[in-house]
Amino acid sequence: MYVLGLKKLSLFKQNSVHMSILDLYNHSEKRRNLAHFASMATLAAVDGEINAKELKVIDSFARKLDITEADYKEVMKKSNKYPIDPSNSKVQRLERLFDLFKIIFADHEVEEEEMVLLKKYAIGLGYSIKKADAIIEKSIAIFRGRIDFEDYLYLIKK
Repeated sequence: MYVLGLKKLSLFKQNSVHMSILDLYNHSEKRRNLAHFASMATLAAVDGEINAKELKVIDSFARKLDITEADYKEVMKKSNKYPIDPSNSKVQRLERLFDLFKIIFADHEVEEEEMVLLKKYAIGLGYSIKKADAIIEKSIAIFRGRIDFEDYLYLIKK
């Protein structure tokens, strides 16, 4: 009877550990989404105030990123400024831009205001204006499916 109890306890602990890992993953995803949102909100406010068009884009990002109302209110306080934490890794910086492109292209459209935030975000990650423009242009072509055969071939072979 005691052994059976241990087996049940052991199964419970395994399930608890399994749930913890899932919770950590979900928490990590939520933190990353919140960090992206906070950075974008800060960028939108860089010129002083967030105008109506910028607020519309920010609200759209909040919905796409599943930002809670409480987190939204906290991020949007004027006293809060969330710097972009640029990585030294080129791959990590591109991954952050890639994540942002996935969010932007979730509705299959890129609006002018989103382009402005994209460029600010890329520059905030440490890219020069020229490099930011080039990466954004190539990324949009990829996300819209407008890549030439040489690029397609390179991506397929990779």
